[in-house]
Amino acid sequence: MDLKTIVILIIGITVLVFLAVWIWFLKRGKDDDDQMFEDMEGQEFEEYCAGLLEAKGFDNVETTPGSHDYGVDIIADKDGITYAIQCKCYSDTVGIKAVQEAYAGRDYYGCMVAAVMTNQYFSKSATEFANKLNVILWDGDYVMNLIHEVDLPEKKSLLDFFGHIRRKNHVYNEADRAEDDAEDEGLT
Repeated sequence: MDLKTIVILIIGITVLVFLAVWIWFLKRGKDDDDQMFEDMEGQEFEEYCAGLLEAKGFDNVETTPGSHDYGVDIIADKDGITYAIQCKCYSDTVGIKAVQEAYAGRDYYGCMVAAVMTNQYFSKSATEFANKLNVILWDGDYVMNLIHEVDLPEKKSLLDFFGHIRRKNHVYNEADRAEDDAEDEGLT
């Protein structure tokens, strides 16, 4: 082999190794993203999303109570628009029910926009239904892009990072909860 052939082989091998490392790095990052929410509970995901929205410039970010939330987990404002957001931390696609919940919750809380935020994707029927009802869908790719944009810490330290998010202005207070519980039990 002459010198020119050896140089071409070395350059070719270098390019192949570089491409292999680059592909491995991209895939490893995607796998980390996929596993980020794997063991996260629903309420933890809701608080994570609330922190993410606050980091992205939403104001008055409030989480609703775990029960009797009327289909909405987060209420937030941005640019004068109020959002009613249903959060779903699933291991599979999100269906129509989440869209229905966000749509109903938007009206209940008097918000302008309904949205569903998830770590996964939406079924075809959920997407069609959301388009019909004008419900915004934020899927796992959108959420991961937001996370990378604001460079949030890993989920374990996130709750400390966003520890200042309190349920200080409950949209749904204890008196409301007691009244609803009494209604549920047929006492009123």
